[in-house]
Amino acid sequence: MVTVRAVFVIGTDKKVKAIISYPASTGRNMDEILRLIDSLQLTAKRTNVVTPVDWTVGGDLIVKPGASIEGQRVVDLPSGKDYLKFIKSD
Repeated sequence: MVTVRAVFVIGTDKKVKAIISYPASTGRNMDEILRLIDSLQLTAKRTNVVTPVDWTVGGDLIVKPGASIEGQRVVDLPSGKDYLKFIKSD
């Protein structure tokens, strides 16, 4: 049997919001756990956005596909489609 370290983030609604598993040989990354909690809290309040890769508090947010927010900026993609939109964080 091998030990696995796990982090469970449980919301105020008593539902599991995230699970991160680490092998016994790897320490946990507290900065990443705090970043995850910040993202979960932000996206629970602002349901029309998601946080991009390497997001940090105050960084730009991605507007969910199908949503539109005043002040959003569209990324020019080779396909010409306008589905990747960013908005400044509050």
